[in-house]
Amino acid sequence: MSDQEFSAGGRAYETVLFEVTEHVATVTLNRPRKLNAFNQTMVDEFRDIWERVRTEDAVHAVVLRAAGERAFCTGTDVDDRIHLAENVWSQEDPGRGLSPKQNRVWKPVVAAVHGMVAGGAFYWLNDCDIVIGADDATFFDPHVSYGMTSALEPIGLARRIPLGEALRWALLGLDERMSAARAREIGLVSELVPYPELWGRADELARIIAAKPPAAVQGTVRAIWETHGLDREAAQALGWHYTTIGNPLGKPQVSRETFVKPKWTLR
Repeated sequence: MSDQEFSAGGRAYETVLFEVTEHVATVTLNRPRKLNAFNQTMVDEFRDIWERVRTEDAVHAVVLRAAGERAFCTGTDVDDRIHLAENVWSQEDPGRGLSPKQNRVWKPVVAAVHGMVAGGAFYWLNDCDIVIGADDATFFDPHVSYGMTSALEPIGLARRIPLGEALRWALLGLDERMSAARAREIGLVSELVPYPELWGRADELARIIAAKPPAAVQGTVRAIWETHGLDREAAQALGWHYTTIGNPLGKPQVSRETFVKPKWTLR
């Protein structure tokens, strides 16, 4: 699949494919010849995509994936760099455009990663709700090897995995890659599948979630993310407010009399 322009809903995207079917938005990084590295165009397009996902009630869940066999994303495109203001105090982290949570998207995002997953790719991974991986995925951070401070990505990563693992990932740079198996062991990814099954499995998970009452799902996502990092007492106190808003007395979203329990699976 080559880089191409894709039109969705009247908006033309150069770096990303976007489609919505049966309440699931599928977002595909589409710069495979650049190993799906992001440039300013991609950052701008993701701002628009996250706004659409956030405001369009027809979207209940999102799958984030990448075209091409070699990489999910290798970070910033060094040949087509992000635009930064000359005034250092006016500069903005590009992660604010790429991250679903920094764009206040409370609809679940399932990321499906494969191949090389490097550096700035963690702007997405750190803020996705579920991450699954192909068994060929490798994770690394090239910043320090090139004499650059690694800060934003490992700061977010240290909130998902043990601190020592985040430090090792950042400090060893290009001299070591974390395997898919190790990523599974430490909880960076929750499931591994063979590469040919990756997209199908991500879609399956997103559709299971999308079939549930959307207000309850979005409230759950928001409650967990907005209280993450607070001490337990503060988080529990704030959590009660989400419950009060999301579970109004006398207004159940699902009738317990007619509810049919699904056939559960063991992970």
